[in-house]
Amino acid sequence: MTNLNESFQGFHTQNWAQAINEHEQSGTNYVIATVLGTNGSTPRGTGSKMVISGEHIYDTLGGGHLEYVVIEKARELLAKGEAAQVIEQFNLGANLGQCCGGAATVMLECMQCERFTLDIYGAGHVAQALIGILAQLPMRIRWIDSRADVFPQTIPNNVVKVVDEEPTEQVKRAPKSNNYLILTHNHQLDFALTQAIIKRADANWLGVIGSDTKAKRFKQRLAHRDFTAAQIQQMTCPVGLKNITGKLPMEVAISISGQLIGLYQAMQTQAPKRQGLQWRTLKNALISTTQEEVDA
Repeated sequence: MTNLNESFQGFHTQNWAQAINEHEQSGTNYVIATVLGTNGSTPRGTGSKMVISGEHIYDTLGGGHLEYVVIEKARELLAKGEAAQVIEQFNLGANLGQCCGGAATVMLECMQCERFTLDIYGAGHVAQALIGILAQLPMRIRWIDSRADVFPQTIPNNVVKVVDEEPTEQVKRAPKSNNYLILTHNHQLDFALTQAIIKRADANWLGVIGSDTKAKRFKQRLAHRDFTAAQIQQMTCPVGLKNITGKLPMEVAISISGQLIGLYQAMQTQAPKRQGLQWRTLKNALISTTQEEVDA
């Protein structure tokens, strides 16, 4: 078993409510662990909460192996990439390395943040102009290039710099329903990335910089490789708003950013409804369970 202390790497002093707000703002998925009920001696009482993300821990359920196991189960839920609500019963005996002798019922609520995710391939002039705009918007961005020296020294908070000698490998690491923007300096790499993304079959949007001639050539090459018409239509090339012209990096960046803003605003019209439903479900479950404990 992993050393117990390792489970507390990334521990933060914020309380669970502050942690939830932080994760909602950053668009990071997280799990709320709540003690729904106790029987006998336990480290913390009913209603105690902690928040767990893929790398961080906030607040506590009392420590010990109970908390260790809760963190493990929370990260298993996060790895599945789906919203979920799971209730677990823990007996605080020898199997958990605790001598409390009581029992705790814990609810794990996996919250999937509806944040616009975007992978940008290429860190050239257009990408650098574009990043300056997108850094001010509620997006989570991975900025990918094989050349470490082309990135600026300062990277915005909502952007993760990824240096990979084989950028196509990063397609495998993208989240579901991701958005992709291909702006590399190499047409062959552009095409390899386009193929890999279409083969994933789960992209929300795929944009490729280029001219009408490049778009036609790419479509022909994809068709020769037995991609269907429906698959080929997933590619948007040329990318950007048609009514914004110009070839200067900032002009191209503004054109592309306008298109991306339209995409994320369309997503936001549905996100509040889903998040509201998740919170109402959680709130009602907590109220109902707490009342049952009081009545008992």
